[in-house]
Amino acid sequence: MKKHKLMVAIVAVGCVSGVLAQTSGDSPWMVRVRSVHLDSSNKDSTPLGLSINNKTFGEVDVTYFLSPNLAAELVLTNPQKQTVYANGSEIGSFKHLPPSVLLQYHFTDQQGIKPYVGAGINYTHFSDVALPEGVSLDSHSWGLAFQAGLDIPLDRNWSINLDVKKAYIRSDVYAAGSSIGRLKVDPVLYAVGLGYRF
Repeated sequence: MKKHKLMVAIVAVGCVSGVLAQTSGDSPWMVRVRSVHLDSSNKDSTPLGLSINNKTFGEVDVTYFLSPNLAAELVLTNPQKQTVYANGSEIGSFKHLPPSVLLQYHFTDQQGIKPYVGAGINYTHFSDVALPEGVSLDSHSWGLAFQAGLDIPLDRNWSINLDVKKAYIRSDVYAAGSSIGRLKVDPVLYAVGLGYRF
């Protein structure tokens, strides 16, 4: 019951703030397309010496401004395939879908460049796990995500975006049904892209 009340309160605040943002003359919606480089921390507590490859891929994010300074961002991409290594030798692969939701603070008193910081939650779903027989991963990972970035306006609507995130993505590793440790992907995500404010 408390969760339902909290959700109603958050939605109400969002609606009121959205109306205020619209009456100020700016649309509350922004969409960005970014190229992202995933740099995994590859921390492994199993005896297998597990790691995954780093890679670059595309993402789309949708930002809703609750006020001139406060915004909520949803980060989306398609499932990403990662190669899995054991002590440097390829042993398989998996796919992961890692959407994140972040609450941001935008510094609006800056001239030109508009920096922001954010924090939120990352949810990652692991699928198509192809590892040696008897080795498996958890299907789900929940973790914190932190962000810092800036928008460089090109005109009233368009901007260049630079962004860096730290996401905590982890999975227990199982062999013959028993946990043998944890793989911590915990990537840093470096991104550059183009944004459009409606």
